[in-house]
Amino acid sequence: MRFIFIGLLLGACATTWNPAPGFKYVPISAGEYEIATYQKITNKTDTIHIYIEGDGHAFDAHGAPTADPTPHGTMVRDLAMRDGATNVAYVARPCQFIMSPKCSESDWTDGRFSKKIINTMSKAIKKVAGNRPIILIGYSGGAMISGLVIEQNPAMPVKEWITIAGVLNHHEWTRHFGDAPLTKSQDLQQMPNVPARHFIGMRDRIVPPELTRATIGDTGQIIEIPDTGHSDFTNMDLF
Repeated sequence: MRFIFIGLLLGACATTWNPAPGFKYVPISAGEYEIATYQKITNKTDTIHIYIEGDGHAFDAHGAPTADPTPHGTMVRDLAMRDGATNVAYVARPCQFIMSPKCSESDWTDGRFSKKIINTMSKAIKKVAGNRPIILIGYSGGAMISGLVIEQNPAMPVKEWITIAGVLNHHEWTRHFGDAPLTKSQDLQQMPNVPARHFIGMRDRIVPPELTRATIGDTGQIIEIPDTGHSDFTNMDLF
């Protein structure tokens, strides 16, 4: 079974990275998984900006699943660290940074958007946010994660949904490239009914802009970023 080459989402060489002042590394227990987070929480009631990581280093250069999906790049973490809001959190995906005993290859391949994974991410987001209003920001596969979390948690106080180079319909995504479908994963039934902005890179070959346009239709604001590839959003200002 051939897995999609677009799982090579942040497959650059690992780089040294240190969190910005005010951020703390906080692992969170969420069901069967420990989730890695970095958090800067300075206000008990203000809105929190929560950044959801992409699929990471899920596949190697030959398209084969890796043994560790931890992202090699730091783009999403860098975006979170540059965010000047009073409350900000970076939330990794299951099995990234922390290989829990229940982790299996399916968790970052065909089951990356499974019910089990979405339940885990929902629990992690709720623990990070507490009772605060949320702006949920998802990159690449993290866009699908965040959308499914919103869809399946209608009481969650999400003020805005932001996607960056986001996978929003994985059936169409895999079909576009002629790759194996993610058979153990869920797809969005419809776009979440919350205010939304969708950033697309006009040179993105991993999540082509036309896929986002076809999925979004008139349900959210699309913001085109010229001369930008899939992992070139580090210096973008979201707020």
